Amino acid sequence: MLSDRRQRVLAALIEEYVANALPVGSRTLTERYRLGVSSATVRNELSVLEDEGYIAQPHTSAGRIPTDVGYRAFVDELLEGELADERPDERTVEQIRSSAKELDDLLEETSAALTRLTDCLAVVLPPSAMSLHIRQITLVSLSPRRTLLVVVTEDGQVLNRSLEFAEDVEADDLAHVQALFNEVFAGKSLSEIKDSLNPETARALGDPLAQVLMGELFACVKEGDADRAHSIGVSALLSKPEFASPQQFLPMLQMLEDDTVLLHILGDADYHGSTMVKIGSENESAALSGVSVVAAQYGRGASAGVVAVIGPTRMDYSNVIRAVRAARTSLENG
Repeated sequence: MLSDRRQRVLAALIEEYVANALPVGSRTLTERYRLGVSSATVRNELSVLEDEGYIAQPHTSAGRIPTDVGYRAFVDELLEGELADERPDERTVEQIRSSAKELDDLLEETSAALTRLTDCLAVVLPPSAMSLHIRQITLVSLSPRRTLLVVVTEDGQVLNRSLEFAEDVEADDLAHVQALFNEVFAGKSLSEIKDSLNPETARALGDPLAQVLMGELFACVKEGDADRAHSIGVSALLSKPEFASPQQFLPMLQMLEDDTVLLHILGDADYHGSTMVKIGSENESAALSGVSVVAAQYGRGASAGVVAVIGPTRMDYSNVIRAVRAARTSLENG
């Protein structure tokens, strides 16, 4: 546990490093920040912070930079202190959702607004398609052996999947299955359908074609889940000095452009109903050791989505946490 004075020195060093991306010396801290102590005391506190692993000196003659441990101490103090009970700024919330008319608009606008507010990569994951309630299922015969499956959810999302059959299928048979599916499944989510499959439902779907199409229905929704990340701001992320060389950013970029990876990073995290912050080496993948992830869930249970910002460990954590919380409020009230 850091003393109040060491917390102030660490916070000042992080603020200076975030602003300029250059190692910070004791003279800079003394001249630019009202720490209330002498330069000698600041030098002593920096030495202690370095010994305890909160900061590091990249070169002998250079100043210090924060370590992942230092950022973690700083973020924990933010979350437990000034940001603990702070409500999202209403102007920021309105700015995020003002131009969105539909769900996809809202998700895209939220990503764009977060990138503008944080100058980092923003990612929004909608709730899993398995949790969305079905409004209508349509089976369109394209040819005797080709069919288009279209699923429209109650919130307006449209999922589709092209199907190929080994044998000819009559349009009347497709129409029969379509009517059956809409009678049995309309108003329910795929999760509810999957959990409630019972002998009575099985008998209703006793038609072999209906059983095949049932599997395709689940596959269609899973495909929708695999391609549901709304992300904007890769160029902002790559403009940071930390990622100046290809060796630094290529492995990270490959991971962040893979929606499956994003789903794993963000969808499987443990949020405990609050803001999650993973800093550098706290990320499971070594390719992400140079970035921090600030994320929060919106919605509840199976209908929860995720909003996140991914940036260098040298990010403005206070600003990013506030922006993510505002985005969460916007999405929950949108």
